[in-house]
Amino acid sequence: MSRYRPPREPASKYITPVGYRRLAEELDHLWREVRPRVTQAVAEAAAQGDRSENAEYIYGKKQLREIDSRVRFLRKRLEGMVVVSDPPSDPSRIYFGAWVALEDEEGNSCHYRIVGPDEFDRHPDYISIDAPLARALMKKQVDDEIEVLLPKRSTRYYVTGIRYQGEDEEY
Repeated sequence: MSRYRPPREPASKYITPVGYRRLAEELDHLWREVRPRVTQAVAEAAAQGDRSENAEYIYGKKQLREIDSRVRFLRKRLEGMVVVSDPPSDPSRIYFGAWVALEDEEGNSCHYRIVGPDEFDRHPDYISIDAPLARALMKKQVDDEIEVLLPKRSTRYYVTGIRYQGEDEEY
């Protein structure tokens, strides 16, 4: 068995204004507050002498590497983002940012908001635009039927509602 793993597809570059603001605030917080504090702690630990057995120094350097890695990721990610703040020209179809009401074959209803891959973890009803369900929903209308292939089975959903509204509102 080989260790080769095919590269992952790049994530979509779409994001809501709230999601963009959250990532920008995280970057600013890491760069202006956390990193200087950790750098100062590493400098103080280094001044104590032998660095090879200094746990504070070793741990501080590890923290700096993790912070720098996250800062690089956020800068690169924010650089190419497309902030989607306006509703689409055809609000009767499902596009990025839509709240979608669905009903499955058993009559159970659920609702989701289609958001960017960097922000779907903020709310249990948010799904990434890269998710199979969101991809199947794109450009559908009310009363359309979709089929989503899951690992062990396929599921049918019926679109019962579409809404575009404010960032913090729920369906």
